[in-house]
Amino acid sequence: MAVAEDLGVDAEVVLYMKEPPDRAALENLVKIIEDPVEDLVRKDSKFKKLELNPDDYVGNPEAVVDLLVEKKALLQRPIVVKGKKAIIGRPKDRIAEFLG
Repeated sequence: MAVAEDLGVDAEVVLYMKEPPDRAALENLVKIIEDPVEDLVRKDSKFKKLELNPDDYVGNPEAVVDLLVEKKALLQRPIVVKGKKAIIGRPKDRIAEFLG
């Protein structure tokens, strides 16, 4: 993660497709994320192809976790965790602010 390196911060990179977070990790993430929980779900072409309704995930951590356990590719990234807080690192300027 170039932003973390530029700031001199040690960072662990998790390749979520090879080692997806399990239900417990996702449940913890929805508790500590500073962004709206629904933002953890990518609303991309795959989301649309599955004919999912974005409104189903607004303020609904259980639905977000259920979906991401089932469809790991829909996990928004990067997610940056620091202590007991997390953010979605988009745009990447947010990472520097969060880690700084």
